Amino acid sequence: MRRAADQVVQRIRQAGHQVLFAGGCVRDMQRGFEPKDYDIATDATPTEVLRIFPQGNTVGEHFGVVLVKQGEFSFEIATFRSEGQYRDGRHPGSITFTTAEEDARRRDFTINGMFYDPVTDEIIDHVGGMADLEAGIIRAIGDPVERFAEDYLRMLRAVRFSTVLDFDIEPHTWAALQARAPHVTAISPERIRDELDRVWVSPRRVKGFDLLVDSHLMQAILPEIMVLQGCEQPPQFHPEGDVFVHTRIMLELLPPDAGLPVVLSVLFHDIGKPETYHYDAAADRIRFNGHDKLGAEMTVAIMKRLRYPNHLIDAVETGVANHMVFKDVQKMRTAKLKRFMARETFTDEMELHRVDCASSHGMLDNYEFLHEKAAEFAAEPLIPPRLVNGRDLMQRGWKPGPGLGAILTEIQDLQLEGKLTTREQALAWLDKRDAADR
Repeated sequence: MRRAADQVVQRIRQAGHQVLFAGGCVRDMQRGFEPKDYDIATDATPTEVLRIFPQGNTVGEHFGVVLVKQGEFSFEIATFRSEGQYRDGRHPGSITFTTAEEDARRRDFTINGMFYDPVTDEIIDHVGGMADLEAGIIRAIGDPVERFAEDYLRMLRAVRFSTVLDFDIEPHTWAALQARAPHVTAISPERIRDELDRVWVSPRRVKGFDLLVDSHLMQAILPEIMVLQGCEQPPQFHPEGDVFVHTRIMLELLPPDAGLPVVLSVLFHDIGKPETYHYDAAADRIRFNGHDKLGAEMTVAIMKRLRYPNHLIDAVETGVANHMVFKDVQKMRTAKLKRFMARETFTDEMELHRVDCASSHGMLDNYEFLHEKAAEFAAEPLIPPRLVNGRDLMQRGWKPGPGLGAILTEIQDLQLEGKLTTREQALAWLDKRDAADR
């Protein structure tokens, strides 16, 4: 990719224009990381860029951006610009083509405002980005209140960069972020979701969680999480504290590479507790009857609000809905247990169960039982092909309907429990049952 980007730069440079790498790729190169993409900035206008690259596309003509393909890679080439007053907390009302220095000053954070000349191997830093990069600081360029008012998404980006890079947010930038946090809801749900997801999949997700809470962004975006504060739990099962503390500890216990579904399941698994809180005087304990079912419903509503895709909503909803089922796994008959373990979401649910227990009472007997059962069942598929099917039953006079389905399930239960192992045994069992019914 770097070679292809250099080739694009050379062609623009040969046409007599200033051209530089810009933004995040410069930051990443200076940190010793290979950039995921290369943004290119130039004093050439979009029309001039298209003369150099006739096959290019104006993907952001209003912002002076042309998409150019070089080999197998695509690059956005943006004309240096300054921006007029923002009209909606997200988009500028106008742009003016300008110099590299003015272009740097309209960007979000100093560490993203640097340029790099790949021909001279020179960093061009008009905003103090290198000093902040070396110091590990997220600092808004210019007045942070204005920067956030221009584009409210920058508040979430500040949290994301602080989380992923493990940088501190500069105090004036942080104060402005806290003051502007309620305005984040002006941003489209999809953009909010995408920034949050980058925080959740980061190994430092707990730092991101704390920043979202302390900045007041969590209150604006996920108020259901904030309601967990002060929701007390039965101390005999949850000595760690309230539901909010419990949830945060679970995030800490997740492995660094935890996937998005399990992180979201952790965040949402107990959000039904505040509404189902009940003190049982007879038993002298707190109960949350039905919090798993209500939590699953709330999870769907939250994830739809943030425009998550249906397959992810289904996976997280399943995790939340089933997290209390794990307490009963040692009582399940083998057939039911195998079906439970064969579901696509089971691995993530196991991890949710592990951190749920480890963050509270510490009893992992059900978790260890399931691991033992997984080893015991490993010799063959949990759900092997059926020994008989509906056609076999209909050939013996069964009519389509609930009864046929029930008998197929009964036969499969016996198969899963090792009581029927061949088709011949299953048909013989069926014939014996038919004879008994007659």
